[in-house]
Amino acid sequence: MFIGEYRHTVDEKGRVAVPARFREQLVETPVITRWLDSCLAIFPKGDFDQLAAKVAALPLGDPNARTFRRHVFAHAFELELDRQGRVLIPPSLREWAGLTGEAVVVGGHDHVELWAPETWDSYSAAMSAPEVLAEHLQGLGF
Repeated sequence: MFIGEYRHTVDEKGRVAVPARFREQLVETPVITRWLDSCLAIFPKGDFDQLAAKVAALPLGDPNARTFRRHVFAHAFELELDRQGRVLIPPSLREWAGLTGEAVVVGGHDHVELWAPETWDSYSAAMSAPEVLAEHLQGLGF
């Protein structure tokens, strides 16, 4: 399970260090893609395969399903961790997510999220307001 929040530098080549506690789960060909809320997601290969199966089961006639399918798969890339535990984020994904200079690496249970610091700070602040959090939890069984 991926948990926690970390801040790491995005170097001049577009590499980001993966937190040490996440690396063991990402040794077998992780996959990065555009994700929700303007962040990137890195999935272990097995979890990405499970996501792919769920998306493949969505009705092709549903325009929302087609949009989500294209959003995730058209921008997905396989990654490799280098000896220092870094991954090279493709330029198109760095640009889309606004990753320049620094990235916030956030545990997302079954995946890792990469956020531009200002986007994460804004999102996190809004999510931390008790009334906003309570509103988001309505209907989720909590």
